[in-house]
Amino acid sequence: MTATTIQLLVADGRFPAGAHAHSSGLEAAVAAGRVTDLSTLDEYLRGRLATAGLVAAAFAAAARSVAAPPGSDEAPGRRSALALLDAELDARTASPAQRAVSRRQGRALLRAGREIWSAATFDDLPATPGGPHQPLALGLVGAAAGLDAAQVATVAVHATVTGSASAAVRLLGLDPYQVQALLVRLADACDATATRAARAAELPPRRLPAAAAPLADIHAEAHATWEVRLFAS
Repeated sequence: MTATTIQLLVADGRFPAGAHAHSSGLEAAVAAGRVTDLSTLDEYLRGRLATAGLVAAAFAAAARSVAAPPGSDEAPGRRSALALLDAELDARTASPAQRAVSRRQGRALLRAGREIWSAATFDDLPATPGGPHQPLALGLVGAAAGLDAAQVATVAVHATVTGSASAAVRLLGLDPYQVQALLVRLADACDATATRAARAAELPPRRLPAAAAPLADIHAEAHATWEVRLFAS
């Protein structure tokens, strides 16, 4: 199986990592009247690419760069590097609700990775309460799958837009063909974001992207209080 095929499998929303249960903030944005149609969905997705997408992709690529090759022993240097990445990403995630969701998704992704690539080393990840952040887990899963940092960044960026786009069909009743056409139009922006993230991943952790979206943080906190909701986030 080629790396390209594996990349597609990991990026697939049906990969058993729980991504299908999340709207990535779209449900709250729809409830607030900020996303109402295809045009505002386009704006929302572009905003996510420039903020959460860039940050997640850069941290995933950075984690991939320090990950151990399959079958190798743990190394204190790798554990320290991943712990630092975890702390830096935590500092960039202002919303407690979003931090919890990221770690919950990281646990699910790590479980899938351990089941599929049982010979790989995942124990370098920090033993933080709640599990590793999702981008860090993605970096190690990508390493186990034979993906390079650029491919891992592309997977992260892909997830940033496709999850919300899929949720928009359910939340707004949008035409799925038009939503897919929108994703195709966003392809160049996705590629550019992934390229930027992969380059940024070569920097020290403290200099990785820190793009923020305060309104998304507010939406996440509000969404976490809802008793009835369609998506987990």
